[in-house]
Amino acid sequence: MPISDFANSFICDLVAYEPGKPIEETARELGLDPASIVKVASNENPLGPSPLAKEAIRIAAEQAHIYPDGGGHKLRGRIAEKLGFEISNIVLGNGSNEIIELLCHTFLNRDAELIAAKHAFVVYKLMASLFGAKYIEVDDPDFIHDLDAMATAITENTRLVFIANPNNPTGTQVTQEAIDAFVERLPPHVIAVFDEAYFEFLDTPPDVLKHIRAGKNVIVLRTCSKIHGLAALRIGYGIAPESITALLQKARQPFNTNALAQAAALAALDDEEHISKTKAINRQGLDFYEQAFTERGMKFVPSVANFILVEVGDGNLVFSEMLKQGVIVRAMAGYKLPEWVRISIGTPAENARALEVLDSVLER
Repeated sequence: MPISDFANSFICDLVAYEPGKPIEETARELGLDPASIVKVASNENPLGPSPLAKEAIRIAAEQAHIYPDGGGHKLRGRIAEKLGFEISNIVLGNGSNEIIELLCHTFLNRDAELIAAKHAFVVYKLMASLFGAKYIEVDDPDFIHDLDAMATAITENTRLVFIANPNNPTGTQVTQEAIDAFVERLPPHVIAVFDEAYFEFLDTPPDVLKHIRAGKNVIVLRTCSKIHGLAALRIGYGIAPESITALLQKARQPFNTNALAQAAALAALDDEEHISKTKAINRQGLDFYEQAFTERGMKFVPSVANFILVEVGDGNLVFSEMLKQGVIVRAMAGYKLPEWVRISIGTPAENARALEVLDSVLER
């Protein structure tokens, strides 16, 4: 008998998460020069890491033989100070993705339910399956979370409701009014998880933290992977009432965030210049694509994040044909959007190249 016959069936049935195709792999497979490849697939910062973070990494590397601060006290303390919370309200993760997993470790089982939107981050469904929970998918008209419908979907078995705001892969956001109304309807046995990975790109962000201060069962997830440009270091954090963070601290592994990541994040949080430059180049890129798609009569979803969703007919085919020309985008079939691709905002030169290749593929 194969060893898979002895594995948990829900693991065998899972479809593994596939990240954006790496530059090195693409270069190797297609015989291309890595320097010529444009990767606009994974919502990364085209300006690279915060310069302050790079210097912090260099210094921290001198102590790489010493275990990191297992409690992340300096970083948690700085986050708490910036946001007006206590350090006990902050939990660190190996990327905010780990905090998603910690929440599922803590609150999901075979009798529990997790609710998310139809076109939400695929990891939510993957995690529900991994922990044997029931996954409830709520329709999102015009690609926007319907929080009223999500609240209505809550049952006595619901434990987690995930709300990505802005949402990946659609780039849409929900309003403050909708958030407030949803939280007011939240029963005491349910935690609302606001995944704010792209929060810093918003010009007028909603205030979800006020609900945490009011003691509601709400957790906000943020990351240093996007606007701070630290995706390779995997560092994120959650803000929640201590009743929730104390449980997550018990569920996490010792030393779950490494010393270089902690040092880099601590520096990046205060690099306002890098944040400002990133927002500016992102806005420029969004305007570029929106104008180009409008001129071409292409359907797209106006975005407030650092990527844009566009309808191209056959997403997988367009992805593979663009890949042959050294431009990596993201096909959306895994998000039940087979006719769409997602394009991350790059530098002006990268955006121009991506559009040029997209045009050439669509013309054929």
